[in-house]
Amino acid sequence: MCADRAPSGRPGEALPLRLTMDDSDSPADVVDALLLGRFATGEQPYARSRTVDRVKPGLSLLPAGVRVLRSARDDDRSAVLAEGDGFTLLVSRWRGGADVTVTAVTDELAGTVLGQAADGAEDEPEPQPEHVPMGFWHFSPRRGPHRTSRQITAGPWEEVRANYTAPVARALDRLMEVSPDGIAGRLLLLHGPPGTGKTSALRTLARSWREWCQVDCVLDPERLFHDVGYLMDIALGEDDGAGRGRWRLLLLEDCDELIRGEARHTAGQALSRLLNLTDGLLGQGRNVLVGVTTNEDLERMHPAVVRPGRCLARIEVGPLTRAEAVSWLGTEDGVGRDGATLAELYALRRGTRPAAVPAQEQGAAAGLYL
Repeated sequence: MCADRAPSGRPGEALPLRLTMDDSDSPADVVDALLLGRFATGEQPYARSRTVDRVKPGLSLLPAGVRVLRSARDDDRSAVLAEGDGFTLLVSRWRGGADVTVTAVTDELAGTVLGQAADGAEDEPEPQPEHVPMGFWHFSPRRGPHRTSRQITAGPWEEVRANYTAPVARALDRLMEVSPDGIAGRLLLLHGPPGTGKTSALRTLARSWREWCQVDCVLDPERLFHDVGYLMDIALGEDDGAGRGRWRLLLLEDCDELIRGEARHTAGQALSRLLNLTDGLLGQGRNVLVGVTTNEDLERMHPAVVRPGRCLARIEVGPLTRAEAVSWLGTEDGVGRDGATLAELYALRRGTRPAAVPAQEQGAAAGLYL
């Protein structure tokens, strides 16, 4: 169905709009579109927006005195369009979070109304010793670079140390104890076969460093270094609210194509931008560390990545020896002559064959032990 609107002062008629709808659209989609009228015509030429990941229970996010123009709700989200003197406000709710957008006659008014709607609306869960806040960056076609914060579970290093073979555990001992004063090199490189616990070590590292370092995982690293705008947004960062001046650790998982020896030919400028973020002009004045996991052997990595002085740590994470694996599992059953990876040991503990280890999850739950 198509509907043409003639210009007027009302949001749904502020400019000639043609809305094309089919059975995949919902009333909430229409409410989203109606926000654009006054902004597009210039009647309210300034726009501000903010995402609230966890809205406190009972909050409408509507400032006092606004007039509700449209309200729509379906199974997984709702949208409310409201107005006040000189501004229009859209609150789009989804799964406990919300996007708040304001258009207004002045930028100052847009910022004021946005603050009235969203300041203090974030619900902070009760802190748990085993929970660590971690940011997850991804590029959204609708919102561009976007960061979502989640609480992840990470055990203390003392409890997970036995998951690593002795030389790796000693190297990780030193890494867990690093403080801002001891940082020499901005690149943290964990390499080795799949299933050896590289990501698990980074989760525990986030817990060990949480007093001084904000940890963010980039879910689409293949896009990050090919999109300059995305890279700049992440390089400039987004404060997690725990205090300015904190370091940030950006985690990039499974970046084999980016750092292998032929990366200059296959990845174009991506490798150069990674190195520039760690110790080039882009990284100057930014307290940013970059953590990379890869399955590549050290010999196959680009020499620029592993040159002296660039890496804070460069750790090869391998399987446990047979003796270590037997001690970890409590039995010799299923443990091969050459030992076992952490993923194989978890499979044996569950009573499944190592070859049946499930594929690694994606998103915020990824990397329990792989």
